[in-house]
Amino acid sequence: MAEIRPFRAVRPAAAYAQRIAALPYDVYDEAEARKEAAAEPLSFLCIDRAETQLPEGTSPYSDEVYQTAAALFEKEQEEGYYVQEETPCYYIYSLTMDGRIQTGLAACSAVSDYLGGICKKHENTVVKKEEDRIRHVRALAAQTGPIFLAYHKNEEISALIAEKMQEPALYDFTSADGIRHRVWKLAEPAVTARITELFEKKVPCTYIADGHHRAASAVKAALALREAADAKRGAEAENVSGPDAGRAHEYDYFLSVLFPDSELSIMDYNRVVKDLNGLTPEAFLGRAGESFEIEALSEKDVPNEKPKKKGEFHVYLAGSWYCFRLKAALSEARGQDAVKTLDVSALQELILEPLLGIKDPRTDERIEFVGGIRGIRILKEKADAYGGIAFSMHPTSIGELMSVADAGRLMPPKSTWFEPKLRSGLLIHKLYD
Repeated sequence: MAEIRPFRAVRPAAAYAQRIAALPYDVYDEAEARKEAAAEPLSFLCIDRAETQLPEGTSPYSDEVYQTAAALFEKEQEEGYYVQEETPCYYIYSLTMDGRIQTGLAACSAVSDYLGGICKKHENTVVKKEEDRIRHVRALAAQTGPIFLAYHKNEEISALIAEKMQEPALYDFTSADGIRHRVWKLAEPAVTARITELFEKKVPCTYIADGHHRAASAVKAALALREAADAKRGAEAENVSGPDAGRAHEYDYFLSVLFPDSELSIMDYNRVVKDLNGLTPEAFLGRAGESFEIEALSEKDVPNEKPKKKGEFHVYLAGSWYCFRLKAALSEARGQDAVKTLDVSALQELILEPLLGIKDPRTDERIEFVGGIRGIRILKEKADAYGGIAFSMHPTSIGELMSVADAGRLMPPKSTWFEPKLRSGLLIHKLYD
């Protein structure tokens, strides 16, 4: 069962919350990050991407970057931009986008859940990206970007959260992208104890929805700190007595926000390939037609319309849009396999690899991934600029994500895009208390 616990958050003083809250570090390229950081010096992005505080051309992986991040974080705490709770708390974090509300519980999740498969993942991670966040966590001695987790809804947990939301919020602001952010503090010992108990008894597992690299980094940082602590205690570490005997440390938990599955919506995650791998448009369509029914789309159908159902996707090629539908016999042959039934899997296995030569989409520089939040028109623009091809996907469902994770399987890279994004800097978990 899932293990969570409250924590003594470091968080913005109320007057600075809106200025500090920042989108995740990996949403921006370097130019975008520098622009955002220059526009708002208090943005947590200045700490998350501390190369923005150094001359252009500075490697984002240089020691100086992590040192700068730590120094800036310490300075802003000393200057009163942040406060730390006196006692451990849970927090309610509610986001509203286009009238749709999703509300989660900010808590610390056990590293042991991740290692034991209770906190389930559905994507692989890239080692270089992990190493960056490990160094960032170690430099700040804190986890600053929450992991977006999902769980099967529990009515009593939802009722406790709903009751607290009747009170005035700790933070309530609308970010520049139109997302409303509200945070409540849950500090009552009886309530926090009941929530902890409900997860322990009623929530069998959690699922990483977004933040696989942050989760992997937090866990690896924890393991390194455990190893260092064991070495310091010496060979008799198992026989330690006194107040630290058997005590879990803060680094044995990672910062997370847990959302009930009923409130989550996944957006499409689209693809652009920069060339046709030597094929002409006609040859590509001919070969694709072996697996898909292909229908030409009129201009009025796109670029505003996305694929309406599972089993089809829209393709932009050489100035025209097409709807690709997996042939019934092929769909049946792929069976009920949790991974093979995904549209992104069909695209990868039947088009991207055999026709366009994209064997590993995680490393191939010929493919670009475009989150659905950016709309459909950008796909046409990018494909035209490259002289390539674009694929507009039907979104993966939260049920499909959970089925893949439950089966112990992995989705193809970039299968899900979650909106709205959790902000970094609003709730920070220190590794030492």
